[in-house]
Amino acid sequence: MYSFPIDYVEPVFRPPSEAKSLILPVTNGCSWNKCTFCEMYTQPQKKFRARKPDDVRTDIANAAKSLGGVRRVFLADGDAMVLPTRRLLEIMGELNAAFPDLQRVSSYCLPRNLAKKTVEDLVQLREAGLKILYVGMESGDDEVLKRINKGETWESTRSALQKIREAGLTSSVMVLNGLGGETLSRQHAINTATLCNETQPDYLSTLVVSFPQGEERFRAGFGEDFIPLSQQGLFEEIRMFLEHLELERTVFRSDHASNYLVLKGTLGRDKQTLLDQVNLAITSPGAVPLRPEWQRGL
Repeated sequence: MYSFPIDYVEPVFRPPSEAKSLILPVTNGCSWNKCTFCEMYTQPQKKFRARKPDDVRTDIANAAKSLGGVRRVFLADGDAMVLPTRRLLEIMGELNAAFPDLQRVSSYCLPRNLAKKTVEDLVQLREAGLKILYVGMESGDDEVLKRINKGETWESTRSALQKIREAGLTSSVMVLNGLGGETLSRQHAINTATLCNETQPDYLSTLVVSFPQGEERFRAGFGEDFIPLSQQGLFEEIRMFLEHLELERTVFRSDHASNYLVLKGTLGRDKQTLLDQVNLAITSPGAVPLRPEWQRGL
């Protein structure tokens, strides 16, 4: 009977674009794990820890024996970049030795994890094979970030994304549509767009904030003035966001399962086309295909 070479601590998460990658856990859970909108690592077994080097080394060796020509590796869990540069370089070296056909390595990245890393550190990691960092911006509005207990600011995110860009790494940024509710929708949309303009990410995606386990934890931090956006409200917010974006060549995707309206394009080339689609969804309900409620999820 076949047994997968890595014994994961469930649940395991990865970006949609890493579907064909080997998921290699180098940490367990998330070292911050206080964001009130996030339920990914709240289970007791996902308490944060850095995995022992011998355990990671064993997983790499077992995967090399069982899986053959691995070309992509995603470093899990939610916080691989919290590890010291020296340790990350060790892991990269072991991956390159085990997988001769390796083309790229990627990881989630909290902005705070780059505060103590220099551009030179990131250049070393890029030269060792790290190619993509997935950054959860969530919002560019400091009030929203404070209310959701993100532990980041407009400036801390800008600084991290600037380092990524200067080091020649690819950035993939995630933003949460509806995160400020009705109360903070306008400033959430505009200030997030401003931060994206400042940092010019290579990839930008929007997801709709949702609470499969209920809103109580989120409301406790945000405040009782949180009023979830309606479907139309979400469309109006994404329109405001797009209107204020001034991007040069960012691949934009709003096709995650949480979204009602699927949008794809390159900004700024396709800005007006995307705005036309959103405007049609707002002014002519039914004229644009929308994802039915039963198909939506995280």
